[in-house]
Amino acid sequence: MPLVKANVIVSDDFVQVADDAPLPDGAILISATRLLADAETILRRNGNTGVVWPNNRSVAELVPYLGRLAVIALVFPTFRDGRAYTQARLLRERYGFEGELRATGQVLRDQFVFMLRSGFDAFDVKKDSDAEAFCQVARRYSVVYQPTGDGRATAHDSRRALQDEDAR
Repeated sequence: MPLVKANVIVSDDFVQVADDAPLPDGAILISATRLLADAETILRRNGNTGVVWPNNRSVAELVPYLGRLAVIALVFPTFRDGRAYTQARLLRERYGFEGELRATGQVLRDQFVFMLRSGFDAFDVKKDSDAEAFCQVARRYSVVYQPTGDGRATAHDSRRALQDEDAR
């Protein structure tokens, strides 16, 4: 599956490791169950660690490990299930997660802008054509109105900054 990051299609450096497989060196993605079973040992190994976090678990469980996780992949099991949006915003806004936040599962092009605004910065998409569309959509919108988890200044913030500059 193509991975989109920073508006380009990139190769995925992370290898998804099954729960019963040995942990290799290098960048890995493991399940939430495996991480929580032995987090301290797993996070001390050589290589970056990421976790695939289901949308039916509280992201508060990840708080003790956020500084040591390179990637959190949040799952959209169906296009109608938006719990991963809330998880993304909580991770970015409440818990200050600065690593890669990856959308996985049913990542659809018509929801891409909402995912960006929620704080996602990487997208594991199923179709090459969707990956190309995602790259273009991210560049399309230069002004936003609502404050959200992606950290971009809103139109109001930009106007106020200009007014403050003019007042000086």
